[in-house]
Amino acid sequence: MLLAGEEWNRCFDFMRSEAWRLETLPVYTMPQEVEKMDRFLAGEKSPDDYWSSWMSEVRGWSEGGKRVGRVHIVTRPLSEYLRFEFEYYYRHHIKAGEDIRILDVTERENPLPGVPDFWMFDRSKVVLMNYRPDGTQISRELHDGDVGRFVEYQRIAVSESVPFLEYTGG
Repeated sequence: MLLAGEEWNRCFDFMRSEAWRLETLPVYTMPQEVEKMDRFLAGEKSPDDYWSSWMSEVRGWSEGGKRVGRVHIVTRPLSEYLRFEFEYYYRHHIKAGEDIRILDVTERENPLPGVPDFWMFDRSKVVLMNYRPDGTQISRELHDGDVGRFVEYQRIAVSESVPFLEYTGG
């Protein structure tokens, strides 16, 4: 089952305790980010007081006792997109309560080879995030089957990664 619009939003609206994401790509092609990316490439930093609707959602969930987290698998040198994502999003999202971790596999074997991008809700619902090789999203697909392997992917990703601020040195 493909998820879009309200069906996709309901995954977050009805989570009871946790939303968690695995990101595996060095680039995500998002049309709504083009202007910010251009500013970043021109040398502009994101303002320290940056705030977004996503951050408001995360703050609300966190205050309600819910957790939101992600692990991004990366290799160095970081792509321009990853440097942008770290500057314009991650460094701010952690202020709202999102647990962002980095799994750098530059000098080690990837413990999750071939695992696709996904969101997992309450360790009971998995949504596969499908992308083209250039990072353009194709679809979001509700996984129909056992989620046990995704729970294990989460365990491995979290145990093998480091907090974002530790990775970036502050």
